[in-house]
Amino acid sequence: MAHLVVTGAAGFIGSNFVHWLCSEHPDREVVVVDKLTYAGNLGNLEPIKDRIRFVRADIADAEAMAEVLRGADGIINFAAESHVDRSLEAAAPFLHSNVVGVQVILDLVKELEVPRFLQISTDEVYGSAPEGTRFNEEDRLNPSSPYAASKAAADHLVQAAVHTWTVPALITRASNNYGPYQFPEKLLPLMITNIMEEKPLPVYGDGMQKREWLHVHDHCTAVWAVWQRGEIGRIYNLGTGDEVANLELIKTLLAVMDASEELITFVTDRPGHDRRYALDISRLTTELGWQQQITLEEGLQATIEWYRDNRPWWESIKSGQYREYYERMYGRRGPAQQ
Repeated sequence: MAHLVVTGAAGFIGSNFVHWLCSEHPDREVVVVDKLTYAGNLGNLEPIKDRIRFVRADIADAEAMAEVLRGADGIINFAAESHVDRSLEAAAPFLHSNVVGVQVILDLVKELEVPRFLQISTDEVYGSAPEGTRFNEEDRLNPSSPYAASKAAADHLVQAAVHTWTVPALITRASNNYGPYQFPEKLLPLMITNIMEEKPLPVYGDGMQKREWLHVHDHCTAVWAVWQRGEIGRIYNLGTGDEVANLELIKTLLAVMDASEELITFVTDRPGHDRRYALDISRLTTELGWQQQITLEEGLQATIEWYRDNRPWWESIKSGQYREYYERMYGRRGPAQQ
């Protein structure tokens, strides 16, 4: 069997997907690619390191990507700069990874005749959803941040490649993910770990921004449903309908973790902050038969327990020690592959 390439596999969602894939499809040959930027952590892959082949590479490096894509039966691209706050400070890295990198992959998929390419996108490309509405896959894109704009640009490039060159590509757009191995700059792991450390919980503005939450395990099963049964050229929204305001979610965490709401600290809202994300996922459920398995209540409890049980993992990230691990193993640049 030809190998499957999974990029961004040392990050949060990518590493969870590879864990899931190795568990559910143990005969699959998997080549994982990651540039190992600040959010890439080899510790995420440690439990399955003997099941995969790891390649340290930038997806915008055509030579490196050609090497891993030759003979592959497909590629799933999780690789992306993804933190909105960082994109507000410096947009260039987002354009490099999220736009140039995707175009490099598209060119190689076409040139090497890779049979299937799945681009992992985000609900943020739609912009803020008015109350009472849900975005479907045909709605106009209206991104509000450099991050979201870079992902929207990638989506357009993928669609253009499908239309012009019949590149065998699909797109998924997922709502907010949460679960194990999420970098603690993101909302839920930041709040959970700060509660454990009895540190302030920074809340943007009034905290009433609404988000739809998808446990990363459910994201993995949805991605696989699209990979196996999705129609080339189609876009699939991935979500749950579990919509909640940020402040309400934080208060729920405090109650479950038996901590005081006095930890909540309101801070100045970030520029262009979308008020609400909400997706129509009927294409996913009707065409592909996908169903949510983990409720928000169940998922939050499991996620809290994971961070309690894996304190050394997130403490090493907050301290910066996790960077020393792979620099010892691979050097600052590292070899092309392990």
